Amino acid sequence: MKLRVLFFDAVGTLFRVRGSVGQVYSQVAAEYGVRVDPQALDRAFGQVFAQAPAPACPGLTGSPLREWERTWWRQVVRETFAQVGSLAAFGEHRFEDFFAQLFEHFAGADPWELYPETLPALRALQQEGIRLGVISNFDSRLPRVLQQLQLDPYFSTLTLSTQVGYAKPDPRIFQAALAAHGIPPAAAGHIGDSRRDDYQGAKAAGLRALWLDREGKDSSCPERIEDLWGSLSMLNGPKQN
Repeated sequence: MKLRVLFFDAVGTLFRVRGSVGQVYSQVAAEYGVRVDPQALDRAFGQVFAQAPAPACPGLTGSPLREWERTWWRQVVRETFAQVGSLAAFGEHRFEDFFAQLFEHFAGADPWELYPETLPALRALQQEGIRLGVISNFDSRLPRVLQQLQLDPYFSTLTLSTQVGYAKPDPRIFQAALAAHGIPPAAAGHIGDSRRDDYQGAKAAGLRALWLDREGKDSSCPERIEDLWGSLSMLNGPKQN
């Protein structure tokens, strides 16, 4: 079946944190007089984020959903600073102020940067007449981020785990994205940097899938690309293994 829609993951696929999460956390914390090693924060964040519950809460919309998202991220940030022994340095009130600033900071363009090929690759796909969408385990801040990074004109749909109530690799988030376009799985593709959440999740849901392996971690995957230019291979149909 001809490819009609191509979905992308967001963070780690279309854009990345400028520097590192630890560097951003450290810079904002310094404004509150808390000095923390960015590399230690990176290690702690990686552990905490990997162990956090899925960023999805079925049944919530509007303000209750946005408060749930803030609470989810507040816990991740608290545990990250607790692991490096710096949480107490804030004090409870100042930590809340710090978190509010940090949470809002990640809703803008400053902490993010596009991969060099993102815009030209998206333009090339649009010129081929392919509709594009985003499927992400981000939260309600993502539309603002896409707008400020000037990515929003490229995407006709945005499917967020917190809004649909299911997070990748759960097949139901992919099904929600397909339903928004009214297409079967065989008419859609998905590209992302997580082998488990993006590649395996999309394939299990019946979509064509490519794993974006920018760092060359594993050449054994037959449907692996190293940058977004590889997304153009989707136009030639599914590979035969």
